[in-house]
Amino acid sequence: MKLSISSLVKSFDKKEVLCGASYTFEQGKIYGLLGRNGAGKTTLFNCLNEDITTDGGTIVLEENNGSKRPLTADDIGYVLSTPVVPEFLTAREFIRFFLDINRGKIESPREPDEYLDYMQIDQEDRFKLIKDFSHGMKNKMQLLVNFIADPPILLLDEPLTALDVVMADEMKRLLKRRKESHITILSTHIMELALDICDDIVILHNGVLSPVSRDQLDDAAYKDRIIAALKEESNA
Repeated sequence: MKLSISSLVKSFDKKEVLCGASYTFEQGKIYGLLGRNGAGKTTLFNCLNEDITTDGGTIVLEENNGSKRPLTADDIGYVLSTPVVPEFLTAREFIRFFLDINRGKIESPREPDEYLDYMQIDQEDRFKLIKDFSHGMKNKMQLLVNFIADPPILLLDEPLTALDVVMADEMKRLLKRRKESHITILSTHIMELALDICDDIVILHNGVLSPVSRDQLDDAAYKDRIIAALKEESNA
């Protein structure tokens, strides 16, 4: 399975955020989408998720049998940087509700507590209102429902920056465990995080996508040039 983005363009008023961005993401890898704050990473994700319309270009999913088709809503899981979860429900009620509204779509559904066990949600937290959860715990719940839905493509918008070290390590482990059958794209402005968890690194710079090999980023001088370029863009 491949996700192919070709010549993607998106502008807001007179500001062109995506300027013909092209890249092919492949199943079995975690991609680090690296770029400064404001580079357009969230805009790219919103285009993929059809939350906003593009001004040009194509987005195509190529199946393992070679057939190609447009993306659908069921193809995408999207973990937002600011969690969107029903804060008036408890964790257990949320999972039960999610299972009920997706009845028939989830293969071999389990009991809510099995999913909460998988995510290492403590027993006492399962009966708390989500509004009382920390930002990191809300992010865990947001990630969990995407794991349950199990779409082939998972978009993660700065998902680990608000987590403590222990929780961030848990998330990294879970993402690596499931990557073989998925396309996972993790956006971040932190290069060290991308190097730690991702198989491939893609930089969004001046509205275009460019691959960077890990060997290049192991070179301190090259890494410094990348950081300088991102800072230059930020100050432009």
